[in-house]
Amino acid sequence: MLLLGIDTCGPAGSVALGCLTGMYTVQIIGSAALEGRTYSSTLISAIDSLLKANQVAPGDLGCIAVVNGPGSFTGVRVGLSAAKGLAEGAGLSIVAVSRLEVLACKAAVLASALDAHRHEVFLRIADGGPHLREFLAGAADLALTNPPSRIAVCDAAGDLLQAAWTETLLVRAEPPTAEDALRLAAPAIAAGDFIDPALLDGHYLRRSDAEIFGPAVPPATRPA
Repeated sequence: MLLLGIDTCGPAGSVALGCLTGMYTVQIIGSAALEGRTYSSTLISAIDSLLKANQVAPGDLGCIAVVNGPGSFTGVRVGLSAAKGLAEGAGLSIVAVSRLEVLACKAAVLASALDAHRHEVFLRIADGGPHLREFLAGAADLALTNPPSRIAVCDAAGDLLQAAWTETLLVRAEPPTAEDALRLAAPAIAAGDFIDPALLDGHYLRRSDAEIFGPAVPPATRPA
């Protein structure tokens, strides 16, 4: 099965073409980097160029693995819109993966963190049990959180974590890519664990600026 990976959540993005070669393995056929802040104008052309360079038509694909956040609101939306459009137009399946999980998997650890700016991080961590949760955290939140022994970082998130969790080992990794997303998504793709494109949404973890800084919306009043 041919697979397309899309990641437009970070400062730089990428697309990748791969082939599912087993239950948990993906052979990468090709990839292309995307400059940040240009996704809306370059993503579709980059996908088209990647497919044509490998003589693949959209209908030849079996599934799209898209990173649905957390990250830039605009970047997340652009990536999801492209994935939905391609899936609906060519009848493709979709698997959505978290950028935090991609980073953790790439670094071979359970916990991970990404710079969320504004002195906050997007955090993936075990929260007192066997399950991992992902949330937005500032210094005060980190002080109240049981730190892991190891955590994957790829950007300035490490600065905030090092100040808050002095005993935690920061596992430095390269930023996650669409190639990494395809590798992470392989088991879900093989198992047919797809998401309905109509239900696909961004994994933002933070409200938009419009919601944070916009005028308060008065509660609806009942008509007399």
